[in-house]
Amino acid sequence: MQSFSNHPTGLLPVEENYDPNKPSIREFYSGRDIFITGGTGFMGKVLIEKLLRSCSELNRIFILLREKKSKKIEDRLRDIQQLALFDVLRKENPRALEKMIPIKGDVTMLGLDLSTEDKNRMSEVSVIFHVAANVRFDDMLRDAIILNTRGTREVVKFAQTFKNLCVMMHVSTTYSNPDKYVIEEKIYPPYADWKETIKLAEQLDEETLETFAPKYMGMLPNTYVFTKSLAEHIINDYQEKLPLILFRPSIVISSMRDPIPGWMDNFNGPVGLLVGCGIGLCRTMYCDPNNVADFTPVDVCIKAMIVAAWKKGTAVIQSTPYSPDSPQLPVYNCCISNLRNSTMSQIVEMGKLLSNDIPLDKCIWAPGGGITQIRIRNIIRVMLYHILPAIMIDLLLRLAGQRPFLAKVQRKIYNANVALEYFICNNWEFKNNNFIRLASEIKPEDNKDFYYRDFIEFDITLYFRNCILGVRRYLLHEKDENIPKALKHQRRMKLLDKTCKLLFVSGFLYLILIKFDMLGLSLYLASYRTTYDLSR
Repeated sequence: MQSFSNHPTGLLPVEENYDPNKPSIREFYSGRDIFITGGTGFMGKVLIEKLLRSCSELNRIFILLREKKSKKIEDRLRDIQQLALFDVLRKENPRALEKMIPIKGDVTMLGLDLSTEDKNRMSEVSVIFHVAANVRFDDMLRDAIILNTRGTREVVKFAQTFKNLCVMMHVSTTYSNPDKYVIEEKIYPPYADWKETIKLAEQLDEETLETFAPKYMGMLPNTYVFTKSLAEHIINDYQEKLPLILFRPSIVISSMRDPIPGWMDNFNGPVGLLVGCGIGLCRTMYCDPNNVADFTPVDVCIKAMIVAAWKKGTAVIQSTPYSPDSPQLPVYNCCISNLRNSTMSQIVEMGKLLSNDIPLDKCIWAPGGGITQIRIRNIIRVMLYHILPAIMIDLLLRLAGQRPFLAKVQRKIYNANVALEYFICNNWEFKNNNFIRLASEIKPEDNKDFYYRDFIEFDITLYFRNCILGVRRYLLHEKDENIPKALKHQRRMKLLDKTCKLLFVSGFLYLILIKFDMLGLSLYLASYRTTYDLSR
């Protein structure tokens, strides 16, 4: 059915292109067993919560978990369920949490390290979300290959054992082909053979592999995008054997509103920049101030993932049995920068503005700083504003008998900025027609829970305000009632900042004046001596 109507919010005109004969999204997921990798990650946790809350009639969600340190998988599952993210679900439908089933396994191991018993328990799985990945940019090549590339192969091989599988989604990244500055929703030629690359990682030691890693990766900036790109080709090669989807989100950050505004569990992307500036630690960054920061709210991303899996799954069911003649591999670039965008300089200025209303308790200096495109200027700023203050404060902490920490933190900030330099100094154009069109295929009864294009009308200042509040609540564990106290502390920090700058400028001018006075005295003495010699 095609029509043109208003979205239920009354804000955004929507072209509806839904099929009335398809089951609703809730109906599609009803009674299904779902398998999720990466369930302890940021996106994985939000995906689980959304499925349980909005598709509450699903049967079970199997979550792949590793035992970590002294925690068993059951303990890790309970930790997830106690997060503020699940507050709404615990209030509305607490019994839904019982549908979360922990499965002991590891994506880095062959066969996912699954027991025969657990394989049998999951025999009725019909939907898979492969979200697990290591997003560190500075990982060793071998580690990145084993997790991001070989791990994908192992999940695909496991997926082939399910007789009722109707869809498997692989979550990649929009930056998987970063040497191309226009990224379409398609598969690009491989940078290496994924089969040979996995063999190299299995056969060579870490030191040998690192030696030729730069040449092997070619023009790609880090191991993350290289191994994620290879994983895409595994999905591409298996598209005729399995009902697969390739989903590429951009930088995924705090939730817009669902289930709670501003929920976040890491400092990725613009959120880390806002926090660094708000605390007073980050005072300079080398990048293009006009560079577009392509970020996507996590709830927008998760809704689109669930909708995309529904679309593919219903198509597969209608064409059962699955055959190579089924539709080709769908690719979705989940990004919003071409619909509404924010530049790096706008985010920094917004952070400064919002910090005046929502300061952070842990502020150690007045918020400030800025962006520069001049590398030498950035280096000077790093020395003056990052390294020297860190050394001085750490020295004072040592004298006070406390443990120094600031130099270590600043080193991490510097390394993070270096790792991000390729991405914050370049711009990409992401084509996302499939992602945009997908929203029009949602049935009217599903709009309330799954429509995701309303971010276009969302107040961006309110969004980042909620981001900072979310950082306070969920990352820094600061209480809202402490904001007035934090404001007083921030005013003291601003006064201290101005005082230090005044003393520094005064001292500098004083030294210059002394230098000119000494120069004047020297010239006077030299002149007097010359006059005296001539008089003789």
